[in-house]
Amino acid sequence: MIISTVRFGDLDIPDDKIITMPKPVLGFEQLKRYCIIERDDCEPFLWYQSVDDPAVAFIIVNPLLFRPDYRIEVNVKELEELRIADVKHVETYVVVTIPSDFREMTLNFQGPILINTENRLAKQLVLVNSEYKVNQRILQMDSVIPRASEKEPVETVVAV
Repeated sequence: MIISTVRFGDLDIPDDKIITMPKPVLGFEQLKRYCIIERDDCEPFLWYQSVDDPAVAFIIVNPLLFRPDYRIEVNVKELEELRIADVKHVETYVVVTIPSDFREMTLNFQGPILINTENRLAKQLVLVNSEYKVNQRILQMDSVIPRASEKEPVETVVAV
């Protein structure tokens, strides 16, 4: 599928790489299809590009790179919505906000995006009663140097 993007021009994305969000990113309810764009010049960050709107793309990152102890509890109902049979098939990302002063860059640990890698269904969670922040400044953290494998899965605990 050829998709148009504001940042990257036209891209040929295989159909099996399209991610569907039945319950989309908060504030972007009309946008339900995305793809992940990896660029060497942006590592370790990725682009979560809307397939439906060429101007919408979120910067995302594996939260373990900045918070190796990141752990989330997921309700069984949410796992069922994404048809997740095994949490080993879940990739977890957090949205990065980069303002004009990059030193104010933040990560949204409270609203992770979960992607079922088997069926490409995704959902943004809202972690309630969580110690995590919506806008955790990276430069306020212990280290800004990635300390975990980029492909290491986030520990996902099933809450009943």
